[in-house]
Amino acid sequence: MTWRPRLVALDVDGTLVDHENVMSPAVHEAVLALRDAGTEVVIATGRAVPGVLNCADKLDIEGYAVASNGALVLAYRPVEILHSVTFDASEAVRRIVEAIPEALVAVEEIGVGYRVSEPFPDGEINGTITVQTIDQLIAEPVTRVIVRAPGRSADEFHRLAADLGLDDTNYYVGYTAWLDIAPQGVSKASGLQVLCDRLGVDRADVLAVGDGNNDVEMLVWAGRGVAMGQAPESVKVAADAITGSVAADGLATELSRYL
Repeated sequence: MTWRPRLVALDVDGTLVDHENVMSPAVHEAVLALRDAGTEVVIATGRAVPGVLNCADKLDIEGYAVASNGALVLAYRPVEILHSVTFDASEAVRRIVEAIPEALVAVEEIGVGYRVSEPFPDGEINGTITVQTIDQLIAEPVTRVIVRAPGRSADEFHRLAADLGLDDTNYYVGYTAWLDIAPQGVSKASGLQVLCDRLGVDRADVLAVGDGNNDVEMLVWAGRGVAMGQAPESVKVAADAITGSVAADGLATELSRYL
């Protein structure tokens, strides 16, 4: 392949690491080899800043990241927030809690962790966790809201989001009963555009790889968008190509094309 990316945007969960947060040696080697060849490697994730740093530590790199599904653009280490977008999530959260009273709600504290209505299942969110009331959580604009209902299904969350008419936000449903709510118009693609403008990189020169609903805009936006093999069909349709699954080191397979 004659095309080579100047910047590579990589999703974390299901792409750089598996769902046990384990990065394979093949992926680690391929990412570092591409970086050493002069390509800018950018972590592009729904994770908050502590989750970005956890992944960066596995790679042992410094650089740039798009976090919180595009609401944050940062440089690390040290952490420097280059761009952030907040929104009033109060109406959306109240509608959701009314529909699912047992729902767990978390809002991001930039660079710190989360404020939550109740503790989330172990390992699902990281950083410093502070318990507050729903009213306290939504008292001021935030970059991101997570809603989790362990007893519900992802299909139920898809129906809920549609029924509640969350058109004034940008939302994503995860593989489980997990709903990510972001400011309207904010996505990994919008965050990457901010970063590319800063670095002087054209989107046509960007390779993006991901596996989730929150990767669709990024895969469409990038010069080459690649879906992981285990991605839902809706994500694969949005991509230019499909690589192997995370279990089969699909990211390493794609990156090796440019080495």
